[in-house]
Amino acid sequence: MILFKHSSIFLLGGILSLIVAMGIGRFAYTPILPLMQSDLSFSNAVGGYLATSNYAGYLLGAFLVGVIPVKQHRTFILRLSLVISILTTASMGLFQSYFIWYGLRFISGISSAIVFVMASGIVLDKLAIRNKLNWSGIFYGGVGLGIFLSSLLIPILNRLYSWEGVWLGLSGVSMLLVLIVWISMKDEPLSFEKTSKQESALCVPPLKWIPWLIVAYGLEGLGYIVTGTFIVSIAKEIPSFNGDATVVWMVVGLAAIPSCIIWSELAKKIGFVKSLVLAMTLQAFGIALPALWVSQIGVVLSALLFGATFMGITTLATTLARQMSPFNSSRIIGILTSIYAGGQMIGPSIAGIISTATQNYDAVLLGAASVVLVGASLLLTGIRFEKSPEFLKKQI
Repeated sequence: MILFKHSSIFLLGGILSLIVAMGIGRFAYTPILPLMQSDLSFSNAVGGYLATSNYAGYLLGAFLVGVIPVKQHRTFILRLSLVISILTTASMGLFQSYFIWYGLRFISGISSAIVFVMASGIVLDKLAIRNKLNWSGIFYGGVGLGIFLSSLLIPILNRLYSWEGVWLGLSGVSMLLVLIVWISMKDEPLSFEKTSKQESALCVPPLKWIPWLIVAYGLEGLGYIVTGTFIVSIAKEIPSFNGDATVVWMVVGLAAIPSCIIWSELAKKIGFVKSLVLAMTLQAFGIALPALWVSQIGVVLSALLFGATFMGITTLATTLARQMSPFNSSRIIGILTSIYAGGQMIGPSIAGIISTATQNYDAVLLGAASVVLVGASLLLTGIRFEKSPEFLKKQI
C-alpha cells in the first residue's frame, strides 16, 4: 500500500485507464478483425462499418464531454466508462450478429472517448500542478502499452478459444487492471494560480489559432485510421508473414510505447507545432509505404512509423491545446477529440468500400497519406508563434 500513497501514483492509474479503454477496448479490434473475417467470411466493407460504428460512438462521447460540464464528477464518470468499456469488449465474444456488434462497438466508442478525455484532463491537470507536464508522454504511452499487451495475448487466446475467447479473455485482463485504477485515480481541485504561473512562459500559439489545430487534427483522424483499422488485414495478404500477421500490430505497440515521451521531449526543444508537422509528415510516408513497397519489410516499416507517430501526434495536440487553454482542459480536449473522431468515423467506411471494390488497399492508403499531409501543411501557420516568448507576447 506504500506504492499507492506516492504523489504520482495517479500516473499509473491514467496509464492503465488508457490500456483498458484504448489499447484493448478500442484498438484490439484491428488484430481481431482478420480472425473474425476468416471464421465468418464477411467483407472489408462490413469490417469498415464495424470500425465506423465504434468511431461514431467515439465522436459522440467526445462531443458530450466537450459540451456538458463534468469537471466536478470526473472520477465517477471515468470509472463508469471503464466498466462499460469492459462489458462491451466481453459482449463482442458472446454474439454473432452484425447489428449487435454495431451497437456494441458504438457504445464502446462512447466509453473510450470519455475515458480518454477524463483521464487526460485529470492526469494533465495533476502534472501541471506538479510542474511535470513533460511527463504527459509517459501517460499517453499507455495506449501503445495496451496495443502491445493485446498483441501478445490475442494469438494465445485465439489458439485456445478462437476469436470469441479473445474478446472474453481481454475483458478479463481489463477487469484486473481497472481494480488498480479504482485505487489510484482520484480527481483533485486544480490550482489555477500555480498552473497559470508555470504555463505563462510557455511559447505556444494564442487561443485564436486553435481552429487551425482543430482542422489539422481532424484530417489526421481521417487519414491515420485507415492504417489503424486495416494494417493487420493488409499484412495477412502478404504470404511471407506465414499467417502470423498479428506481429505487425505488436510492432505498432512497441513503437508507440516510447513515442509519446520522445515527441514530448522534442517539442520542448523545437516547439509543439514543428513537432506536429514532422510527426504527421513521417506518418503520411508510413501510411503510403505498403502501397509503394508491397513486401513484408514495407509493411513492418509502415507499422513502425505508424506506431512511432499516431499517439505522439495525440500527445502533442492535446498537450498543446491544454497549454493554450489551461483552465478548462477537459472541455478543450473534448472538442479536439470530437473533431478527430469525426475524421475517424468517415475513414474506415470509405476505405472498406473502396478496398472491396478495387480488391486492394493501394488507393485508400495513398489517399489517406495525402489527407495527413494536407493537415500537416495547415499547421505551418503556427510555427511563427514558436519563435520566442517575446514574439508570442506581441501577437497576443
